[in-house]
Amino acid sequence: MPFAQEQSKSSTVASEQLSKTETIKLRNKHIGQACQLFYRSDPLKIVRGQGQYMFDEEGTRYLDCINNVAHVGHCHPEVVRAGALQMATISTNNRFLHDELVQCAQTLTSKMPEPLSVCFFVNSGSEANDLALRLARNFTKRQDVITLDHAYHGHLHAVMEVFSYKFNPSGGEKKPDYCARGPLPGHLWRPVHG
Repeated sequence: MPFAQEQSKSSTVASEQLSKTETIKLRNKHIGQACQLFYRSDPLKIVRGQGQYMFDEEGTRYLDCINNVAHVGHCHPEVVRAGALQMATISTNNRFLHDELVQCAQTLTSKMPEPLSVCFFVNSGSEANDLALRLARNFTKRQDVITLDHAYHGHLHAVMEVFSYKFNPSGGEKKPDYCARGPLPGHLWRPVHG
């Protein structure tokens, strides 16, 4: 059976569902305002995902073209099984010696050109972009960076400095001298959800 059909619409969620109003109230109380919602005037309350879809509290299905987390689809059974098995064994950082780390690195590097033979494992896209920026600056011995309009790089200090929306007039921050700004190619951008 395709993984998109493995979980039925009636599946339960990990915790008791609150009403949308209760969820918004608790979010406003306990989540920082800097963590903005998509569609602020009428936010979607997503309660589960399956494959390329997300579902709201009423069971409405949405094609997920915006989420930057679920790269192989939501709740892919092979990923869920592998994750559950590993977490049931041990979940630790890469400063301890363990087989899974080196086997994963070996698998990744076997698919890359020969000069790319070393992995740096990080926890998020923000950390990956921060590391890429540090590596580029270390290699070039320069501070300069180019950012595209409407680009998102993460929420770590070094990459936030080069967010174009942070130094747009509405953001109020001045563009750093070492940061050049370029237009996004084509018409692939969307305005900030509001």
